Amino acid sequence: MRWGLAQKTACGSINFTNCGSVRRDALKSVQDLHRMWTYGQRGIVPLAGFYMWQRALTGYHQPHYVRLVNRPVFGVAALWERAEANDEVIESCALITVDANPLLTEIDPTTGQMPAILRSEDYDAWLSSSAHQANDLLGPYPHTRMVSHPVAPYVNHLEFDEPTLIRPVDR
Repeated sequence: MRWGLAQKTACGSINFTNCGSVRRDALKSVQDLHRMWTYGQRGIVPLAGFYMWQRALTGYHQPHYVRLVNRPVFGVAALWERAEANDEVIESCALITVDANPLLTEIDPTTGQMPAILRSEDYDAWLSSSAHQANDLLGPYPHTRMVSHPVAPYVNHLEFDEPTLIRPVDR
C-alpha cells in the first residue's frame, strides 16, 4: 500500500499525490474522494501514536508525540484507491482528518485538524456500513482520553528510527 492516493489520469497514466490525509468535509465535495467514499473504499490504519508540531516562542517547531490513554494501538479512518495503468497496479491510502479536539488545538491552533480516530467497537461498522452511517463515526476523539508530550527534534529524519523518538524531553 502506497501512502498518498494514486489515481489514474485521463491519458492513462497514474498520478501520485503527496497528500497522506483528506479532510472529512472533502469526502462529499471532491469528486474523486466522493466516489471512493460512496463506494465504501474505507480502511483502518493502525497507529501507536502520531506527531504534531507546536510553534515555540523562539520560532522553531517543537514536535509532540500524541497517543491514546490505555490503548497501545488504535485505528484511524482511511480511504483507499486502486489505480491500474500500463500493466501497473498501485494500491494507495490516505488518512481522514476531522476537526481537532482542545488538546490538539493547544499544540497547533493553525491546523485545526486531527486524524479521525475510531473507537474499536466501531471498526466493523466503519468498514461495512453505508456512507451516511460511516459519516456518523467521524468526529474528534475525546481529548480527555489522549495525552501528548514534547519529543526530540529528530522526527521525520530517515537516519533516525529508534524508540527514543517517542520519549519525552524537557522543554
